[in-house]
Formats: sequence, structure tokens, C-alpha cells
Amino acid sequence: MVPVTEPPPGRCWLDGRWLPLAQARVSVLDRGFLFGDGVYEVIPVYGGRPLRLEQHLDRLEASLGHIRLANPLPRARWRELLAEAVHEGGGGDLALYLQVTRGPAPRRDHAFPAEPRPTVLVLPSPLADAGALRARGAVVVTLPDIRWRWCHVKAITLLANVLARQQAAELGADEALLVRDGLVSEGSASNVFVVADGVVRTPPKGEHMLPGITRDLVLELLREAGLPCREEPLPAARLAGAEEIWISSSTRELLPVVRLDGRPVGDGRPGPLFARAWALYDAYREAVRRGEAG
Repeated sequence: MVPVTEPPPGRCWLDGRWLPLAQARVSVLDRGFLFGDGVYEVIPVYGGRPLRLEQHLDRLEASLGHIRLANPLPRARWRELLAEAVHEGGGGDLALYLQVTRGPAPRRDHAFPAEPRPTVLVLPSPLADAGALRARGAVVVTLPDIRWRWCHVKAITLLANVLARQQAAELGADEALLVRDGLVSEGSASNVFVVADGVVRTPPKGEHMLPGITRDLVLELLREAGLPCREEPLPAARLAGAEEIWISSSTRELLPVVRLDGRPVGDGRPGPLFARAWALYDAYREAVRRGEAG
């Protein structure tokens, strides 16, 4: 007997129209389905106002350029569409998921179709509250970075990230920090910061990590507040003696790490520099809600 399941709530924009999620369909020949041939973005929204909208759209444009796919929508239409998505999501605090694939092709073939017809998806959903995790602090483990070289492209081919996150979960952790050639690159779904000698340090941008919008905002806020921070390679060996470790992402914002590979970070509680950084970030969120920042 086939179990009866409730249709998913909410609506999405798929290839030109808004429709209930239960009615959303893509072709089995869509290259996103067959090859993971596409890119995505996740944009947080506070009080109905997107955070760093232009920077997210810039990164989407860059990812599309890397996979040699023309942006299917002009910037003005993206802005209109995302405003529609905020309305569809009921306003308030949301996460807007955008996905663009190379679309369906006449047959399964690794080579690009001669005339691609991109599939565009926009999906609004409530922004999960990470407050409880922020208060207790995250538990992380280190794992080998087995992903491809172009991690700076926000591609939908996320199997290696999924496997790392699942392995972390099976070890009782909230996230995995990925190590390549002795250096920490990032988390499976986050960027990483380490406090050592009172200085906040984070790996520099490059092909082995996603240029996080939240990461950039955290650095900007720290510098404006006069708090010392650096972008420099992060040897994995340096994690063990870190005073504090943080992770950041669009949906989890900024989190303190209190345990690493089964051992406490610092005194095993969120640290004082994290408290200052989070206060700065939280104030910026409130400014976005009031329409005073973007």
C-alpha cells in the first residue's frame, strides 16, 4: 500500500509562473536533474527586505559565467521577481532559494545543447531561527575536502558537501570543516573564522572556497568596529589551539563553535569576541528590517 503524504505547502516560481509546490514539475531530461548542471543562490530576508541583494545577484552572475550559461533574466527582472517571492512568502524573515539549470535537452549528452533553455526556480520559505544553536554553540568535526577544484562556483553539484554534512551528523556534529593539503578551506555549508592571539582570521578567497556574502559582511562589520581581522591561509593544525572558532552562512548567520573533534574550543562556551561580532551582526539585521541597510 502506498503511504498517503500531504502535499508540500507554499508556492514557487518555475519557468515563468507562480504555482503550488505540489504542481511544480521539471523534465526528466533537465540537465540539472541529470548532471547537476546549474547554479543556485540563497538570499536571507529580514522584515521583508533582502540582505545584500546586489551582492547575491553579482555572485549568481559570476557562477553562471563560470559554467558558461547566459543569465536568463536581466537584473531588473530578478529584483522584481524576488520582490514577488517576498510577497508570496508572506514577508517577514525568509530564505529565498534561486536555481538556474541549463534546462532540458533533446537527449542525455554531456555536451551542451546548441540552444539551451534554462530552467529557473525561485522558492521562498521561512528563515529558520538558529538562536538555540547560537546560544549553545555548534559542534564541528574536521574531514578531508574531497570536492572538485572550483568550489568558488555556487553549483548545485553538492554531493561531496552532502556526504561531509551527513558524516558530521553521524558523529554527533552540526558541521564539518573541510581540510585540503593541510589547510582549512571552509565548512560543508559555511565559511570559517578562527580567533588566535586576539585576531579574527579567515581563509582568503580562492577556488577552494565559496565567497560567502555573510562572511564578507562579518569582515566588514569587524573592520568598521576596529576589531583586528585578517584574511590568510588557515593551517588545520592551528585549530586545536584556537581561542574561538566561528562559522557563517546565509541561513545560520554567525555561530560560535564550542567543540572541535570531540574537544572543547577555548573554555567550551561562546567566546567574548564572538559576542561582540554577533552584536554587530544582529544590529545590522535590525537595520535591514528598518530599511536603513541592505
